[in-house]
Amino acid sequence: MTDIPRRAVGRTARLAALPLGFAGRAALGFGKRVTGIASEVISAEVQQRTAEHLFKVLGQLKGGAMKLGQAMSVFEAALPEEIAGPYREALTKLQEAAPPLPAASVHRVLAAELGPRWRQRFRALDDTPAAAASIGQVHRAVWKDGREVAVKVQYPGAGEALIADLGQLSRLASLFRVVQPGLDVKPLVSELRTRITEELDYELEAAAQKGFAKAYAGDDEILVPRVVAAAPKVLVTEWIDGTPLSRVIASGSSAERDLAGLRLATLHFSAPTRAGLLHADPHPGNFRLLPDGRLGVLDFGAVARLPGGHPEPVGRLSRLAIEGRADEVLAGLRAEGFVRADVEIDAEAVLQFIAPMLEPIVADEFRFSRAWLRGEAARVANPRSPAYQLGRHLNLPPGYLLIHRVTLGSIGVLCQLEARAPYRGVVERWLPGFAEPVAVH
Repeated sequence: MTDIPRRAVGRTARLAALPLGFAGRAALGFGKRVTGIASEVISAEVQQRTAEHLFKVLGQLKGGAMKLGQAMSVFEAALPEEIAGPYREALTKLQEAAPPLPAASVHRVLAAELGPRWRQRFRALDDTPAAAASIGQVHRAVWKDGREVAVKVQYPGAGEALIADLGQLSRLASLFRVVQPGLDVKPLVSELRTRITEELDYELEAAAQKGFAKAYAGDDEILVPRVVAAAPKVLVTEWIDGTPLSRVIASGSSAERDLAGLRLATLHFSAPTRAGLLHADPHPGNFRLLPDGRLGVLDFGAVARLPGGHPEPVGRLSRLAIEGRADEVLAGLRAEGFVRADVEIDAEAVLQFIAPMLEPIVADEFRFSRAWLRGEAARVANPRSPAYQLGRHLNLPPGYLLIHRVTLGSIGVLCQLEARAPYRGVVERWLPGFAEPVAVH
């Protein structure tokens, strides 16, 4: 335990050194290439080296940097295809890879959290981790009643490491803009910082998972494993088998991709209504496509609490925008704080800014694609674009920050899946305000 602060210092030093190597000419040129601002071609060797080094360092971290890297990894679909290869490979590895905690350390945590007779609660425990993430790792085991379970064990000192890493993450802003042009990392870092306590408390995660499991008990589309036991730094849940979404993305059939996309959208829009919660960590490592067609959902450390469901203005203003009612859309955006009262802005221009983003729910079916996401990223991130100029006048109210990030993350995964599905029907069923008739004024 005494080596934890030194390890945190080592991580901080590596983070601080990163911008020195990659925030210079190569990264700047790469960023310009992504956004289409510059015409120069950055060599494949530079692209490969940038991707490998950035995500190799992030992958060595068991704190905030790896967590942010995982959150960012769903956006690789926005990269131009000719330069996405190195990043896609490095990001996919980052989603599920982390250095394992030794068995002796795992046993010490289990003894501290479950008591000195912790072994009596298990029939068997595999000391080799089945998966690892930003602040803990998962072991497969058999509970005393014969159930196969997943045992999530928090890394000793994870809290100190997470705080140390988050203190340095803002220095990586320029590097993450290489991956996702136009991204403002600071609000994301701030949001992560405010949720440290929640994510480090596995009992709090257990409460969220119980809420999801109760809401989806017996559901024929979504499976949430039940909680078996919980302590502040150990969480035991039922084990579920299935195909990781990362494998579906890499080699799944069209039918599997489409089904996974439909299930992911259903989870995103239905959970606030059914559970009063939103799963807020939508990267592929947290989902499994089960043999019976259900989506298995894992990791409830990051959730948004929405006891009233999705905010009604989201659905209502989306419907108004699709109907072309520009003045009402602008008035609604002002009322919610997306447009400040002192900003003069053209209602039709706002509608033109929003309309392409709503394309997936205009038609009965839509196929998300990397090409579509790249087009949208270029439209809103290129300073020469009218959409970019208009976007500078828009605001993101704090109450919508997490919902916005999760929605973008889910769209990123749907584009990786290249999934075609009836998304409009999902939204009509679950998004408050969208299907309700809007009175004509």
